[in-house]
Amino acid sequence: MLRNFLITIIYLFFTLSVIGQSKDSIHNIGLTDISQINQGNSYVTFPSDIGNIEPLWFEGNLTPNFYLRESKDSRLIGVLTPQIIIRMYQERSYPVRTPSYMPQITVYYMFNGKDNNLSLTMYGRLAHHSNGQDNDFFLENGAVNLKSGDFSTNYFEAGFIKVHFNSRLNAFQFFKTSFEIHPKNWIEKELEGIYSKYRWHTAFSIFKLPAKSNQDAIKKATMSVKGEATWMFGEFNHWEIVSLDRLNLKLTFFYHPTFLEDIGFFVQLYHGLDYYNMYFNHKLDIIRFGLMTEKLRF
Repeated sequence: MLRNFLITIIYLFFTLSVIGQSKDSIHNIGLTDISQINQGNSYVTFPSDIGNIEPLWFEGNLTPNFYLRESKDSRLIGVLTPQIIIRMYQERSYPVRTPSYMPQITVYYMFNGKDNNLSLTMYGRLAHHSNGQDNDFFLENGAVNLKSGDFSTNYFEAGFIKVHFNSRLNAFQFFKTSFEIHPKNWIEKELEGIYSKYRWHTAFSIFKLPAKSNQDAIKKATMSVKGEATWMFGEFNHWEIVSLDRLNLKLTFFYHPTFLEDIGFFVQLYHGLDYYNMYFNHKLDIIRFGLMTEKLRF
């Protein structure tokens, strides 16, 4: 089952990467839109996850963005994001344990293509990830202290975002690639050898626009698909240099119905290591459903 799940995600991800690669001219959209897509969406999941994650009432991702810019047309902007991820467990008293605090500052610079249309954006990010706890990382029996162990790391991320408008599909396409580095002195010493400090991220997104020709009448994308892959480098968990254990995959489908203003429904497939602080060594294969904020605006 795991093998079939992984093959399905890989197939869908690489299928997305070749859809609609026409040579149509790029529509001019703002750098703020590009940054919003890259920063990610706020969401809340339903208590109906399918897979091997602990039973949850919900997982919530809060991603507010504060922009530092001269104007909406600026080619250089900064974004402050005090991101928080929380999980409420289906246990006695409905506990919310060790939220992931992920504040970050990101700087974006936009390069212009032909006819002043956007073609490429470069970005750099400085981020922190911790869980607000201060107890021992390991329990007396050597297991990771999931409930109150101290988790903390800081990292740099730098990359590029390519934007393309496909008139045949009436859709915006985004391709991102970036590299993430956790310097040795910026990570908890207990994470040495069990946590990847070097990660290569790629993502491909398609935002399908409304069928109406008058885009001023409808200010939202009606549907989007996003495929993401992360390869983890370095020596950790005694894994071979080339091992599928190092690969994280995520595929998200989003639909924005006309009767909702700022949110829509999503379904997400995820395979890989857990991203929730002290649970970093748990392997997940899950399908989840929930509500997600709309990002792409015109």
